[in-house]
Amino acid sequence: MRHTHMLSQLRWCAFLLLALPLLVRAADPLPSWNEGPSRQAIESFVTAVTTEGGKDYVVPAERIAVFDNDGTLWSEQPMYFQLLFALSEVKRQAPQHPEWKEKQPFKAVLEDDHKTLMASGLKGLVEIVLATHTGMDGDTFRDNAKRWLASAKHPRSNKPYTEMVFQPMLELLTYLRAHGFKTYIVSGGEVAFMRAFAEEVYGIPPEQVIGTTFGSRFEDKDGKLSIQRLPKVAHNDDGPGKPESIDSIIGRRPILAFGNSDGDLQMLQWTMAGEGKRFAGLVHHTDAKREWAYDRKSDIGHLDKALDAASRGHWTVVDMAKEWRRIYPFE
Repeated sequence: MRHTHMLSQLRWCAFLLLALPLLVRAADPLPSWNEGPSRQAIESFVTAVTTEGGKDYVVPAERIAVFDNDGTLWSEQPMYFQLLFALSEVKRQAPQHPEWKEKQPFKAVLEDDHKTLMASGLKGLVEIVLATHTGMDGDTFRDNAKRWLASAKHPRSNKPYTEMVFQPMLELLTYLRAHGFKTYIVSGGEVAFMRAFAEEVYGIPPEQVIGTTFGSRFEDKDGKLSIQRLPKVAHNDDGPGKPESIDSIIGRRPILAFGNSDGDLQMLQWTMAGEGKRFAGLVHHTDAKREWAYDRKSDIGHLDKALDAASRGHWTVVDMAKEWRRIYPFE
């Protein structure tokens, strides 16, 4: 009897030894972050600004955290996902625009002529975005975006684009909200496109998504009300446009900001220029095996001036290859 009891205790101890790491992992709010300088900086900052009575305590109403989207919350290679959506929309909408068969840059898109498309430069890409994002009401555009997001697959992973999000950043968003932070997206991406998926994917509601906007016009056609999307950029939410948006829409200076490129530099600078304890973070794409490796010489997610500013200002630079145990939710 005693032998049986001892055997039972040994089995229970063995179970605890095996289960303990899993239990610890389950209680870890940031399980995809390796122990390292970035995780330590994040946890130290959050502890400091949320500990009542501490010298760095920040009341919940002022715990504003802002995040870039492309390259910060989800991947942005081989091309910005919104641009891939626009190219897809050219092909889908082509039957309603027979003139596109002979008109550049649309002709290049329809013929998969990437060389000619790239030669059209920024002007050509803007023309494509305007043609596929405007000239319709807001509900129609959101339906188009949701349709594409539900069916399109990333060319390398063959996963939906909404699964190409960074698991460590999803955990960070949840961790911050659990500590009384209000999380915003402040991105160069078009605001309605991001709102088509941000709440479902990131837990960030539409009113906390800020992005580039097109002109709009309210219409009442025989009692049918709509907001028409006009083919002109009302606000470019990139570079200095980001702190401008934060000031006019949020009305509070963030105490935490995360980006990944020079387009985020002014947002990070604006955040760090405020009083009290502050946090600025950059996602540094260093993992060529699991994601991509790029920075100063990349046309997409160009990270040069912001990387230098991070070094001077002692900002947190997340080394993706070393500090992220896992990149995507599906891994």
